[in-house]
Amino acid sequence: MIHQAIRKLSAGCLLALACAAPLSAQADDSHAPLLNPLFQDHAILQRGQANRVWGQADAGDRVTVTFAGKKATARADAKGRWEVSLPAVAAGGPYTLTASTGHGASQTIGDVLVGDVWLCSGQSNMVLQVKRALDARAEVQNASNDRIRMLIVDNVSSVTPLDSIPATDHWLKTTPQNVPEFSAACYFFARELQKTVDVPMGLVVAAWGGSRIQSWMSANALRKVGGYDGPLDLLELYAKDREKAGTQWDEQWRAWWHSRPGVSADDEPWNPAHITQQGWQPAPLDKGAWQHWGQPELANFTGTVWYRTVVKLTAAQAAQAATLHLSTVNEADQTWVNGRWVGTTYGGDPRAYGIPAGTLHAGDNLVAINVLNTYRDGGLYGDASQRSLSFADGSAVSLAGGWQYRVVPSSYGSPPGVPWQSTQGLTTIYNGMIAPLGDYVFRGALWYQGESNTGDPTHYQALLEALRNDFRARFGAQLPMLIVQLAGYGAPPTHPTESGTAGIREAQRLAAADDAHSGLAVAVDIGERTDIHPANKQELGRRLARVARHVVYGEKDLPPSGPVPASVQRNGDAVSVRFKDVTDALVVYGADHPLGFELCGAQTGSCHYADADVHGDTVTLRASLPASDITRVRYCWADSPICTLYDHSGLPAGPFELSVNRSSQESHP
Repeated sequence: MIHQAIRKLSAGCLLALACAAPLSAQADDSHAPLLNPLFQDHAILQRGQANRVWGQADAGDRVTVTFAGKKATARADAKGRWEVSLPAVAAGGPYTLTASTGHGASQTIGDVLVGDVWLCSGQSNMVLQVKRALDARAEVQNASNDRIRMLIVDNVSSVTPLDSIPATDHWLKTTPQNVPEFSAACYFFARELQKTVDVPMGLVVAAWGGSRIQSWMSANALRKVGGYDGPLDLLELYAKDREKAGTQWDEQWRAWWHSRPGVSADDEPWNPAHITQQGWQPAPLDKGAWQHWGQPELANFTGTVWYRTVVKLTAAQAAQAATLHLSTVNEADQTWVNGRWVGTTYGGDPRAYGIPAGTLHAGDNLVAINVLNTYRDGGLYGDASQRSLSFADGSAVSLAGGWQYRVVPSSYGSPPGVPWQSTQGLTTIYNGMIAPLGDYVFRGALWYQGESNTGDPTHYQALLEALRNDFRARFGAQLPMLIVQLAGYGAPPTHPTESGTAGIREAQRLAAADDAHSGLAVAVDIGERTDIHPANKQELGRRLARVARHVVYGEKDLPPSGPVPASVQRNGDAVSVRFKDVTDALVVYGADHPLGFELCGAQTGSCHYADADVHGDTVTLRASLPASDITRVRYCWADSPICTLYDHSGLPAGPFELSVNRSSQESHP
């Protein structure tokens, strides 16, 4: 959903992760590193628990690991992998950790601390760096804390689980030089938490802008959720036979297109046999994204647009191996040449697709691209010189001009995404960024994601709960999960409306409420109407730390996240909502009565704004809706709602939807 610039790895590192260099100057240069890349200078290990340490040696080698006066030994298996479990150590350090074999190979890493280690994961709001947060200049200048360290896992996707993170990823101390690139939410969380939990904090950030939750889950987890067997089977085929998988995907995509209402049998924009001028217009690619073309229908359009051009080739050119080069495409494309599907990519980068032999021919050749855009600048644009067909003999034919476009009706919906894409795929980021974390021990996990799933909020709770179980299967059965409820973004509502973002918030609320080892940080009031990436990550960090103190560290007298709805009761023509976890009393900001409450019937579109009065820990609601028709209560149900109900802690009551059960007087969330 949300494109942002990401750090790039070399192609060799992405494909094979084989560009590793020794992780410590103290490693024996005559041998490959024994320790997995997670274990390097300045690392932090989890206090109070046995820590698993692993790596690679020669098959059958006996490996001994020493750390903080503790020692453990293991023998490498047939593939050379070894793992030991070090006894628990109290918070402290710095220590050295040494792995050695009986054949003289050894590796030592230094300046290792022991404290609490957190996994910070999600999409762009977890990625957002300190340099983009509020008061960034002062935050960077004053960043000096040897006891907060961060490891940022580079963006890597894979169709199969990987064993290691890139060896170029390093544990870094909090310094003015390092902190600008730190995850702001994760860093400010640790800084705030350290005020009451005075131990070193280790932060492992595995986050990728624009990613859907499905890309962060293992194949087993998605199969348990259900409904993903077909795409997962195709993903498995892709890992073995990419050409065959591509052919099957092309067939599935075409079937989707022909299933759209109003699409005729001969409406095939990719097919040179069905070229028509109907609905096609010149595409002014020199003006940039389609939102900037000056066309009213495209000024605020997010959705799908077809692009096409025709390129004339000689017989000699068509007989050669060729590559199709496209300039910036934002954000997901499906690309065909002469009716043959040649590739798909997600993101805002240039494309390069190999053209299979026999695809091109002398004369006119059709290039057709379907582009899906869901956030800001969309389409095919950028440097015109980057659009070309290049050939094996070094020559090229320009594709700078001659493009046409056709807008796809919004009623068609979003096209399906290929399962091996990175941020929009299935399991691909789990394989590339979670699986490589192996058995590293974490105190808990922070999860800030959901913006890319707002198109389908109905299934998000099941997916989030499955993701939590997935993380726990890998990192510990009771791994605490701190969930950030989505911040407000977009125009404020003028009337009750349906909202995919509100649906995601409700799924997050329910998932957190359903688990004793989970907590919710409400962020709806610290969003920004014009930026989906709110800059006030300091306040978010404070709220996450408060949740951690309650959920993880057992401060049960400290309400974790402000007023929480406890029950709903019908009283004649009124409905009352009682809140729990209220500090002192409910308060209303900016008015005598709280805003944002709705009373609803059973049907979509039946909600009415309610007049609300506060009495102690209870809000009483009335609306222009017969009491007998009221079945639901909603609060702050919009993309960017105006929420005015707080308590004396300064924390807001979060968005929610509760049922009013006709058969009983009280309904519980």
